[in-house]
Amino acid sequence: MAPKEQPIEKRTIAVLVDNEPGVLARVIGLFSGRGYNIESLTVSEVDPESQLSRITVITSGTAQILEQIKAQLGRLVPVRRVSDLSMEGPHVERELALVKVTGRGNKRVESLRIADIFRASVVDSGHEHFVFEMTGKSEKLDVFIDLMRPLGLVDVSRTGVVAIARGPKGL
Repeated sequence: MAPKEQPIEKRTIAVLVDNEPGVLARVIGLFSGRGYNIESLTVSEVDPESQLSRITVITSGTAQILEQIKAQLGRLVPVRRVSDLSMEGPHVERELALVKVTGRGNKRVESLRIADIFRASVVDSGHEHFVFEMTGKSEKLDVFIDLMRPLGLVDVSRTGVVAIARGPKGL
């Protein structure tokens, strides 16, 4: 009898690290060296006084692989804390996208109508283009971008997911 394959899960992991040179390279090296995939990665200094940065990683794998990832992240020297937001309770995830669409006439009007429905803001415009700014869940951004393709989508820039736990506790 063949062993049951474990399902692939997607997780949001927040990592609090010392803000020093080479930290991001070590974190990325951990993933690439073991063949783990990073679907989204964001990094930002969150406490300049304490020189701490927060890395938010969206990754996927079996439950066993995800536990290995968290354990190995926790063993890296500059890592202060690893938090699996997906497993620790409710959390908020958001992403920002800038979406450039070119077009004239009806396509231009339709892109503005769809942007309004999705609550995207126009942050740049010209006679033949718009740049929309939109925040939300990644899936919502994916749908908006797909709808813009036939209307003249020419460029997309995305920040990657940022996430934070709900409630009064911090990382």
